[in-house]
Amino acid sequence: MYRILIADDHPLFREAITNVIQSGFPGSETIETEDLETALKLATEDEDLDLVLLDLNMPGMHGLNGLISLRNESPTVPVVIVSAEDDKQIVLQAITCGAVGFISKSAPRKEMTDALQQILNGNVYLPSDIIRSSGGDNRRNRRLGEPQIPPELLNSLTRRQLLVLERMAQGESNKQIAYNLNIAETTVKAHVSAILRKLGVHNRVQAILSASDIDFAHYLRR
Repeated sequence: MYRILIADDHPLFREAITNVIQSGFPGSETIETEDLETALKLATEDEDLDLVLLDLNMPGMHGLNGLISLRNESPTVPVVIVSAEDDKQIVLQAITCGAVGFISKSAPRKEMTDALQQILNGNVYLPSDIIRSSGGDNRRNRRLGEPQIPPELLNSLTRRQLLVLERMAQGESNKQIAYNLNIAETTVKAHVSAILRKLGVHNRVQAILSASDIDFAHYLRR
């Protein structure tokens, strides 16, 4: 059972996401607010809160400043951005500012449920179409200073680790990777830990961003 705060100034969306939560996570409790000030108050006072779903454009947010304020005031409560905006740079900036996921308001019901499950399991969720980058995006990201993985570090990965990293970069959860590679989920977790250690990154998101333009076919041919 989960206790989830929905912070959004659109009543119809609050009702819709509440229905998604109640059908996907029976017995869970939702709390609603329509502005950042109240969201901050609730997040800091409610010790049983498991998750905050935060609208990017509601009153008081001022873009990502509202997210930063919430993370500073209540650093132990995971925050997910739920927004109609799907610009890749905004999504990545939200993760950089401390969000554990980004869910598009246009996402199908099942995708929202799967995303929430992945986040509540302790993983980071990014839409797969956001993770995948075009060549132009990658060049721009390099100018913005996003980390790129040196070839020698990629060569240090085993073939299985490369396959796991490739699927991570496609937005798959550990459970999905385990199913697609026909291995145990615990084995996937072990591979992910090894990948982060070998690449010198601190978390899954950094690994995904760094791997967004890797030619995996090249390294898997060796």
